[in-house]
Amino acid sequence: MNLVDKQVIQNKMSKRLVKNQFMNQLFFLATAFGIVVLIVLLYRVYTEGIGHLDWGFLTNFASRFPEEAGIKAAIVGSLWLMAVTAPVSLLLGVGTAIYLEEYASKNKFTRFIQMNISNLAGVPSIVFGLLGLTVFVRLLEMGRSIMAGGLTMSLLILPIIVVSSQEAIRAIPKDQYEASFAMGATKWQTVRRVVLPAAIPGILTGGILALSRAIGETAPLLMIGALSFIAYLPEDVWSGFTVLPIQIFNWTGRPQEEFHLVASTGIIVLLVILLIMNSIAVIIRNKFSKRF
Repeated sequence: MNLVDKQVIQNKMSKRLVKNQFMNQLFFLATAFGIVVLIVLLYRVYTEGIGHLDWGFLTNFASRFPEEAGIKAAIVGSLWLMAVTAPVSLLLGVGTAIYLEEYASKNKFTRFIQMNISNLAGVPSIVFGLLGLTVFVRLLEMGRSIMAGGLTMSLLILPIIVVSSQEAIRAIPKDQYEASFAMGATKWQTVRRVVLPAAIPGILTGGILALSRAIGETAPLLMIGALSFIAYLPEDVWSGFTVLPIQIFNWTGRPQEEFHLVASTGIIVLLVILLIMNSIAVIIRNKFSKRF
């Protein structure tokens, strides 16, 4: 007795194939739309800003005259900001990941911490700006300084570094731990000599991508009062500062069309910096990642 109706199967397969083809085309159109929008955006920025890109633009301070405006203070301010943000966020982030993965007991409290870290990764950046304004600028009286900005940006990217570091540590096979313990190594020796060397590529990749986000953020720094027009370089971490996104934001708010073109030039520089940082992250991942 034949229990399979070939005609019914054929009809269902035809419907499934049509649905599959429809979804395939839909996803392709969605991808193509995003790529086209990106190409149009990059083309417009390039055509409007490439004419102002020269050595003087990189070495001049901001000016009331668009032909004399530059991003020297913004570039140096961004470097100062990253000099504070990078070590603070990496030390705290990697330390938190090591504690949660290697030392903390798996209970409700650690699960609660893990859940909050994951939620913080999706919090809007303006919220971190309000936190930085309340805690660092006013409560700790750091003022509108590089230190306050760096600590605020560290809070912004800290959840990202924690999560990426945890994933890098979890990727290490358990037999690596067992081999270390069999040789008589302590927990800390195993973490220092086995876990961290193997996890460093993933940690650095996540850290660089997180710093790429920090260097392109504007809202938190606007909240803590970063300056939009300065004609001097910061002397230390307690100096006032500006960064590339804020300088670009300032130019786009000017009524003169020439400043909008200068802003496009600043966007080109910022995109190049982000591209370099992301490329470094990819190179580190491909060169140093180990296949266990």
